[in-house]
Amino acid sequence: MAKKVTKVVSIQLPAGAATPAPPVGTIFGPLGINLADFCSKYNDATKDKRGDIIPCEVTIYEDRSFDFVLKTPPTPSLLLKAAGIQKGGVKGANDVVATITKDQLRQIAETKLPDLNTKDIEAAMRSVAGTARNMGIAVKGLNDAEMAEQAAEAAEAEKEMAKLDEELAQMEEEAKEMADKDIPEVESTEQTTAEEEKTEE
Repeated sequence: MAKKVTKVVSIQLPAGAATPAPPVGTIFGPLGINLADFCSKYNDATKDKRGDIIPCEVTIYEDRSFDFVLKTPPTPSLLLKAAGIQKGGVKGANDVVATITKDQLRQIAETKLPDLNTKDIEAAMRSVAGTARNMGIAVKGLNDAEMAEQAAEAAEAEKEMAKLDEELAQMEEEAKEMADKDIPEVESTEQTTAEEEKTEE
């Protein structure tokens, strides 16, 4: 008789380095599974992939036993590793921070293929290239012209913004000058010593 499933949890952990500390303890502690046992089995299954983040889908049963299935690393983490950078560009395609080769792109696509809804390597490469573009990672020989065009557009946009900022600053300065001119001179209401003495008399 099949065991009753109580919960299925997806979690991303560093390969070969899971510990009972959060997020493992936070997620699995309340579910009653043996944290040390889970970490030991996960680390053993992923020890050859150290340096990667490996997602896994954990099925927890009524008797508090569990099974898990490893997934392929997230595309962004594979791209960052291939490009040798810590994080992608903040402006996406308009902020190219690194370049990878077409061979590296194919390698990542092959790694991701089991988890993609396609068996076509070319389609997988296009999917990975789209993620790379959004992260500001160019693919040498694949989208050089596109990247150059986007970089030129970004430079033009920044130039326009700088021009607008300059015009705005000038307008603010002019408005300030106008405001200063419009302020009427306030007549002094202070009494002189002579006037004060006269008042006292």
